[in-house]
Amino acid sequence: MSVKIEKAAGTGFCFGVKRAITILERTAEEQGSVETLGAVVHNKQVLQRLKELGVSVADSVAKVKGSTLAIGAHGVGPEVEAEINSRKLKIIDTTCRSVHRAQAIAERLSKAGFFVVVYGDANHPEVKGILAWAGDKGIATQDAEVIARLTPLPKKIGVLSQTTGIPSSFIEFVKGLLDTSFAKDSELHVVDTICHDIRQRQSSAQKLAEKVDLMFVVGDHTSANTNRLAELCSKLTKTYLIETADEIKRQWLKGHKHVGITGGASTAEETINEVVSRLEQMTRD
Repeated sequence: MSVKIEKAAGTGFCFGVKRAITILERTAEEQGSVETLGAVVHNKQVLQRLKELGVSVADSVAKVKGSTLAIGAHGVGPEVEAEINSRKLKIIDTTCRSVHRAQAIAERLSKAGFFVVVYGDANHPEVKGILAWAGDKGIATQDAEVIARLTPLPKKIGVLSQTTGIPSSFIEFVKGLLDTSFAKDSELHVVDTICHDIRQRQSSAQKLAEKVDLMFVVGDHTSANTNRLAELCSKLTKTYLIETADEIKRQWLKGHKHVGITGGASTAEETINEVVSRLEQMTRD
């Protein structure tokens, strides 16, 4: 069958993931091994490759066996940092710079008397870390009604987003806050903390999805930014979220003439190219 296969611009590791992996590779080479607090990124293939280089995962600070601990790209809160320091562990900080910025903003807003609202998945490690910098004066949610039901309703609300959020969804959330939680003498301070790299990746994926009749988003099923790419693309065309080329089913291609491919921020270019090669092989047969 004659099928055009097109890859979106800006695939491969984002700057933050690339930096984290480079630091861990160098540390493992120098020390022979290194432990990370939780998964450094949400990608099974990347984690397996790092494991082969001597990078292991500790589920908690208490379970760290060595004298060095790496903080993953998603970052941690001040209490976790204090726990690491209390054990006198050497810290290798691979926290993404965009996440560091969001953490600093959450802390600054809290100290200025704002109730901090982080727009994002409350169970995601990045969001937990950002919110922790607000102390006990904040909440993470994707539902503006949650804020409206707080008693008493905060008069000063500071809002920021998980760095991998969808800009249009964040704007709708803020509009919801204005509609439900903005009363007399209220103050709403909104800071755009969505990563520029993620924003560009989403934009290029959407542009491609508008042209093709089938889209593949490549990345870990637990990755927040990958799932958001799939969400955006699925609104424009038929979309499948896959982790590797092995997941592609031949029947998915039936009747399609133009196939697009993009990948999450923690998806290696090598994995993307394997998907391209598999699709080329399937469409030649």
